Amino acid sequence: MCDLVVSFINVKSLGARTSLNLVIFFAEVSVLTALQQASAGQKMLNLKVVDFTTGGLVPPLRIGMRTLLICLVLPAIFTKDGRGYHDHFANSIVVKSN
Repeated sequence: MCDLVVSFINVKSLGARTSLNLVIFFAEVSVLTALQQASAGQKMLNLKVVDFTTGGLVPPLRIGMRTLLICLVLPAIFTKDGRGYHDHFANSIVVKSN
């Protein structure tokens, strides 16, 4: 989705295109997760992001931190309980929606 948005913007340099793609990804994932507890991809897979302790909503600042950690490629690293470090540090977890 982010690459599609970037393709409509006239960006000549590959570095600028990559950076813009990452900024749009950060904004899209943060906003959608804050509003509907899931990014577009998670929504399609019937998943949602919840607070690990309470199972409730994750506050917007923690969603922003979680998304920033995803942008830093921390989701590829998992803790011993199977959660990604981005979820561990944000005290969140991805669960199946009802």
